[in-house]
Amino acid sequence: MQAISRIVRNRRWFKFFVLSTALLSAGCKNNAPTKDLGADIDEVAATLIEQPLLHSTSIAVVYRGQEFIRHRGNMETGRPGVPTDATRYEIGSLSKTLAGTLMANAVLERRLSLDDDVRMYLQGDYPNLQYKGDPIRIRHLLSHTSGLPNMLPERANTVLADFTDKHTPGELNGIYAGYGKADFFKDLHAVEIHQAPGKDYAYSSTGTELVAHILETVYKSDYESLLRGFFRDSAAMADLKIKLSDAEAPQLAIGYHSNNPVPTTPMPQLPWGASGNVKATVPEMVKYLEFQLADDSVVQESHRTLVEFDSEFSIGYFWNIIAGDRSKGTYYAHHGGVPRSQCYIYILPKYDLGIFVITNQSGDQTAHAMEAAIDTLVERIAAREKALN
Repeated sequence: MQAISRIVRNRRWFKFFVLSTALLSAGCKNNAPTKDLGADIDEVAATLIEQPLLHSTSIAVVYRGQEFIRHRGNMETGRPGVPTDATRYEIGSLSKTLAGTLMANAVLERRLSLDDDVRMYLQGDYPNLQYKGDPIRIRHLLSHTSGLPNMLPERANTVLADFTDKHTPGELNGIYAGYGKADFFKDLHAVEIHQAPGKDYAYSSTGTELVAHILETVYKSDYESLLRGFFRDSAAMADLKIKLSDAEAPQLAIGYHSNNPVPTTPMPQLPWGASGNVKATVPEMVKYLEFQLADDSVVQESHRTLVEFDSEFSIGYFWNIIAGDRSKGTYYAHHGGVPRSQCYIYILPKYDLGIFVITNQSGDQTAHAMEAAIDTLVERIAAREKALN
């Protein structure tokens, strides 16, 4: 849950990638396909961790039914310890795409409608959750057009305005210590909506937390149970977690915030955790890539455009939908970040390709380096496809 996702700070983000020159020069010396795609992934992973401040990376690729996982680097500075398939990662705002999938399933099951006024699912009066008679609807939560603030309580947004400041993790811990659902609803009562919902993009983790509450209401079950149950049954993802047990906590990846040489604390628990608290291993993310590429009815619904901002950028059920890049085709992407981890997921139907990249460092250049790594992989695969055709 990096508060303002790299992908969505600017809806035209994909035109302005600041690519790492070192990574691209190392990764693109020869675009001709190699005999082994795994070797390409190895090379990209090795080059990625040469970037400043990056300690380690894990990369998962699913390409036309083939699975690849690569782990490189040491989790902790000065101590040998490569990440493994058992390492649990904080996937940050990628959690939102899971919530969007659950909501897509609820829509297909006719548990609710995208045009429902969100106040149908809230106890008490919320006259503030509308603008001049136009209510916030479920579709507005999913497309970040509700007008709700990024975070509740709102003071968290002030802290996150300078995400890389060394004090940010500690200040977040203080804000969210003991902050529960009752606190969330109290703060929700005080929110002011300044424009008609459904028009302007404003990234909102608050909206995702509200989605989780709505799902709990219609299914009469807690959100983590809904999450785990659906993805266990639909994608064989049996080990997704929001809250870790004491026995599982040591498996969580060590991570670094910005240029701080000392490992930082995990992301604090949010009221539901749907916007940024999901933990997963890389093999679990491989299953998620496969689930997305299988493109069943729930995935198709979750990828359906809810708002088109221009010819190149739309949004589905929290998925960013990118068009206009001939080499990639139309694809689905999301960035995730917490104060000690950043990641990306890309789903590229043109190549029957899914990519997940994660690092255990979260700084202002981390996303750029991962974008460059993904671009390199896509270029290699595009060259492979061209050679085969």
